[in-house]
Amino acid sequence: MEKPNSVNSSNRPKPRRKLIFAGIIIRRRQFLRYWLLLPLVYLLGLVICACSLSLLFFPNLAPGSVYRSHQIFQKLRDEILRDDSTPIEFSNVWRYKKPKEQKPCHITAARRVQMEASGNNGYLIVVANGGLNQQRSSICNAVAVARLLNLTLVIPHLEYHNVWQDPSDFGDIYDKQHFINTLSGVVNVVEQLPVTLMEQYDSNISSIPTVQVPAWSPVSYYLKEVLPIIRNNGCVLRVRVRTLIAAYSLVSTRLVRISPFANRLAMHLPPNIQYFRCLANYEALRFASPISTLAKKLVKRIMQKTPASDGKYVSIHLRFEEDMVAFSCCVYDGGYWEKFEMNSVREKGWRGKFRRRGKTIDPRLNRILGKCPLTPVEVGMMLRGMGFDNNTVIYLASGKLYKEEKHLAPLLEMFPLLYTKESLSTSEELAYLKGHSSRLAALDYIVCLLSEVFLTTQGGNFPHFLMGHRRYLYGGHAKTIKPDKQKLVLLFHNMTISWQEVKEGMKTMLVESNREGMMVPKITKSNRKSSVYKYPFPECACLQEAQNLTLNLANVDNVLDKQLNSVV
Repeated sequence: MEKPNSVNSSNRPKPRRKLIFAGIIIRRRQFLRYWLLLPLVYLLGLVICACSLSLLFFPNLAPGSVYRSHQIFQKLRDEILRDDSTPIEFSNVWRYKKPKEQKPCHITAARRVQMEASGNNGYLIVVANGGLNQQRSSICNAVAVARLLNLTLVIPHLEYHNVWQDPSDFGDIYDKQHFINTLSGVVNVVEQLPVTLMEQYDSNISSIPTVQVPAWSPVSYYLKEVLPIIRNNGCVLRVRVRTLIAAYSLVSTRLVRISPFANRLAMHLPPNIQYFRCLANYEALRFASPISTLAKKLVKRIMQKTPASDGKYVSIHLRFEEDMVAFSCCVYDGGYWEKFEMNSVREKGWRGKFRRRGKTIDPRLNRILGKCPLTPVEVGMMLRGMGFDNNTVIYLASGKLYKEEKHLAPLLEMFPLLYTKESLSTSEELAYLKGHSSRLAALDYIVCLLSEVFLTTQGGNFPHFLMGHRRYLYGGHAKTIKPDKQKLVLLFHNMTISWQEVKEGMKTMLVESNREGMMVPKITKSNRKSSVYKYPFPECACLQEAQNLTLNLANVDNVLDKQLNSVV
């Protein structure tokens, strides 16, 4: 018996299977679409990744944020070296203007005779730290304080520091007897404390207690706060110039600490006290004979190499030593290894100072703000752009440069007549100075002081004092090129810049240096914001009227002796 509808039911497709089959087809088509889109997604991912990496490693670079000076030099090298345009004449580098008529000096020779001091209020002991010119600042300030408080000044002790590693004492760098004699009658100076006083402190200066004085304290503070302590206790006042100034009683055990002392004396002082800063800086502090004798030899030797410029030369204070590069946290062209080296130097020298919480290091911002030390190639392009040709004699004042052979080569290409204290001296002549950073700095100081042009490449006490000293010697003109590094990094960032554009920028910078060199800051009766060590006039004009004793081959012996009389 045949089953009803059996054939028909077997031949008819089931609706569920059709739906499943249709779903599979649709999914395959959708998968195929995704498969076709996959390469596009992959390519898009590569683009996004590349953009992210470029933003990470090569962000949108702000002008002046990256060191490109070495590339600029390679691009313009042939044009720079071939440039035969008329070189600048030394006689045309600086422009002098008639100085303003100065007010009569507050302290005349007759007045100085009347200013004899007894130093009967006690003793002042100075322990000066830092490099050569930081110590110089402390010594000059101590002379002013000793005069103000009528104290007897003990010959300052120079503190040994691991950074400078110079164990020199005062007499190794300065003429001790000249210092005492120059101040005689106005500030009493002795070589050491009386033995009876030192015995109370086991003959150890570090045992003398200290007193705190606020930074940049005015005369009124010393008179109202410090002087009563000294008078009441009949004390010795000790100044440690990292430093400490301390008062203590010879009888009483009462102690008052004054710490630290660096920058503890205001720049603005009454003229009759400011005068003693000038007296100390420009007359009393004269370099010791071994330093001054060699300096005089070096100046004569370098002048003999400059017949074309009548003995005139350019001095450069180049701060591109390894520790300076590391401390600046700037990035140059050394890539990974430079970064590794500089991190090691920072860690060794400053032990975590740059890794402290909240400490941000931004090399690009440092460069934009002009905080990066200039490299030798930047200095060379700058001077050539200003018009100094390859016959210009250069004196390079510097320690050992970072990767010296590599970085100095371009500067030597542009200025082959480049000399240093090492190349102008014999090893025997340098023996007294070798291994003593302050003595070597003193030698550089003198040779730079007597150059016709001084170029400073980085801030610090060395150019600060030198510019003031040059103003004092050269009719109020610092005769110093102080580049605007914020403008310089913009010029040396532009890879399409032409040599003519560089020259125009450099000549504008020279004009600005000339204007700034003649600047005399405005000083009111109640305020002096600028440093008297950098801008010595008008106060120091009472000590010596400004002169313009420019060296040349004809007057080298006569003028050199006059210029060095107060220096060496």
